Amino acid sequence: MTTEPLAGAALSIRDLTVGYGGGPVLHGVNVDLSPGEVVALLGANGAGKTTLLGALTGRVPVTSGALSLDGKDLRGMRTEDRARLGLALVPDGQSVVGELTVDENLRLGALWRHRGPAREQAIQRIYEMFEPLDRRKLADGHQLSGGERQMLALGRALIAEPRLIALDEPSLGLAPLVVAQIMRTLRETARERGLTVLLAEQNVTGALSIADRGIVLNLGKVVVDADAATLAEDSALRHAYLGF
Repeated sequence: MTTEPLAGAALSIRDLTVGYGGGPVLHGVNVDLSPGEVVALLGANGAGKTTLLGALTGRVPVTSGALSLDGKDLRGMRTEDRARLGLALVPDGQSVVGELTVDENLRLGALWRHRGPAREQAIQRIYEMFEPLDRRKLADGHQLSGGERQMLALGRALIAEPRLIALDEPSLGLAPLVVAQIMRTLRETARERGLTVLLAEQNVTGALSIADRGIVLNLGKVVVDADAATLAEDSALRHAYLGF
């Protein structure tokens, strides 16, 4: 299997194998994402979704294979250097600093990307995206609801103007209206900024409603890579791999 990235791909993963010592979790995974594309990464618990995101961001060591962002090899690159290259991870609200206010969290996210008036403008854009954060800007992170924390985690990632954003179960435990707002913001941002989105979700219906394409993992392997609308309509496939 070639490890050469696909020309023109924002993200290219080639023959990726990842293990934790007890055997591989991912087996020869191949994934390509185009600039501005929203891709839903689907699969049951244990399918390998979180492991794939961890390998992408450098939090999980890769056994073999290749990963590249905009043609730049990510292998051996530190997590913070991948972030500076334009790769952002939103891990289920965990990136929120509970001791800091909403506004301080956003300023921290903007620290190395924006200065002076540009920083204030970037922060204001996040408040316009997520009005509940504007109303709670002086509240500490630990005082926020689950939905507000997820909005803040996403806002912190977006304020750094990434090229690709990977999200791990952003709808987990949230009210349907909050999920709808987060999904809508992702779709609109991808279209407006050319942002590439990799969305790991068990909320299959919500993820496919905003995605261009769906990729299904099963036991660490890609078993389906199809247009989102086609995948949403294929009841036999959903039942086989997604349980409904």
